[in-house]
Amino acid sequence: MTLVDQEKIKELLTRGVENVIELENLKKRLLSGEKLRIKLGIDPTGPKLHLGRATQLWKLKEFQDLGHQIVLIIGDFTALIGDASDKKAMRRALAEEEVKKNMTSYTKQIGQILDLKKVEIQHNSKWLKKINIRDLINLAMRFTAQQMINRRNFKERWDTNKEIGLHELLYPLCQGYDSVAVKADVEIGGTDQLFNLMAGRKIQEIFDQKPQDLVILKMIEGLDNEKMSTSRGNVINITDAPNEMFGKIMSMRDEMILKYFELCTQVPLAEINQLAEKLKAGANPRDLKAQLAKEIVKIYHGEKAAEQAAKEFDKIFREKELPSEIPTYNMQHIICNVTELLVKTGLATSKSEAQRLIEQGAVKINNQVEKDWKKELKIEKEVIVQVGKRKFVKIRA
Repeated sequence: MTLVDQEKIKELLTRGVENVIELENLKKRLLSGEKLRIKLGIDPTGPKLHLGRATQLWKLKEFQDLGHQIVLIIGDFTALIGDASDKKAMRRALAEEEVKKNMTSYTKQIGQILDLKKVEIQHNSKWLKKINIRDLINLAMRFTAQQMINRRNFKERWDTNKEIGLHELLYPLCQGYDSVAVKADVEIGGTDQLFNLMAGRKIQEIFDQKPQDLVILKMIEGLDNEKMSTSRGNVINITDAPNEMFGKIMSMRDEMILKYFELCTQVPLAEINQLAEKLKAGANPRDLKAQLAKEIVKIYHGEKAAEQAAKEFDKIFREKELPSEIPTYNMQHIICNVTELLVKTGLATSKSEAQRLIEQGAVKINNQVEKDWKKELKIEKEVIVQVGKRKFVKIRA
């Protein structure tokens, strides 16, 4: 039997939730004390989990705390295809070696949120490798090309004459079959996953299983105001260092504050509503954002690290002082072109990016803005190079 707590069940079905399919059925099952199998699939497309993924894991934890069985599927097979749900161009398929490398630290990161001793972890290569062509065709016969093409992102690509790979059309079939393989009662996913989640319900019916209920979560935007995505690079990773995590949150748009409080923290909804009233009344968004940053850093690094990150941020941005710790780069020569220096120290990824940063006034040498990308820099003792607001390197000859 599971814990039947009406308030917790209500929050589970509403906080951060866009939609529930079938709501009344799922609510009834939760209130009955029946132990459900709750499925979430994660494709290891990168080595780190970001806050967008973490919101799904925290929703799983709500189910876990009530005593339900969490079934976590690591998509080591589906990652080779690539989920096209939110992609505006044909997704590059990952090599098997990349997938294995990305998987190495997944379990440890997931363990920061879920009690892994109570989690059933599966890899979908276990069953998807065994599907033969005949079985795949049989599944494909239950869907139409129109259904696939009319998905929002595919339709946009079709209308603009962008490529749609045939392999991309197979992804929903594979994700749907995962639900059959683990006999899922409920599946968690974002709004961009709706087609795949619904495919799971349909494929379960084909195999005479009761179709899973769906808990569809709100999507969280990243640092560029687009959906947070590893492939876009606009992420806040749960493994980011405290200072980096704090700084990223402080750099995001003010209108995201309340959504991040709801999706990325455990602050009670009543308190979040009070924060919303404060914003309406003219409260400084920066103060609420700092509170948000502390809450998120505290979750993944502890309260002490959160307090230190807040102090470090104020030291750099309010008091205009240098960071307490600055990485050191030792030069072999005392004279170096400033553009080459940015690349060598990792402050820029290429000479063209370095030149652009310098011309935009984003580079400081010993706290002085440098706009000459051709300048030869003489390093006599040590030099502090700064790019943007958060990147610093100490150069020594």
